[in-house]
Amino acid sequence: MAHPIMFDEGDPVLARVRSVALALPETEERLSHGRPWFHIVSRPAFAVYGSGTKGPEKVMHPHAVVVHVDDDERPARVQDPRFFVPSYLGPRGWLGIDVDAPDTDWVEIAELLDASWRHSAPARLLH
Repeated sequence: MAHPIMFDEGDPVLARVRSVALALPETEERLSHGRPWFHIVSRPAFAVYGSGTKGPEKVMHPHAVVVHVDDDERPARVQDPRFFVPSYLGPRGWLGIDVDAPDTDWVEIAELLDASWRHSAPARLLH
């Protein structure tokens, strides 16, 4: 059974995320589990648009960017109330941040996407 689509193709926040993520070298977007996932061609994903948390206080975050966070940055990011631990990917070092607020720091979002991209990138792409 296919997953339902969990995003709006005309979402201007998604358009902004796409513009940042797809500007990274050899990046492509794929649909998985009803959401846009961003990959380096033939590599694992480095970002997802939208997520949620599980447990008794399940919360959906439809306008979030989920990225892999470096182990040394994770403790500080987890303490930051803007970040959340996403279902399924959280135990693997990923965190999410909502990006639909008017005061979203898009420079920070670009840095998070770049760092996550670098985590997945093959050595030949890192310069």
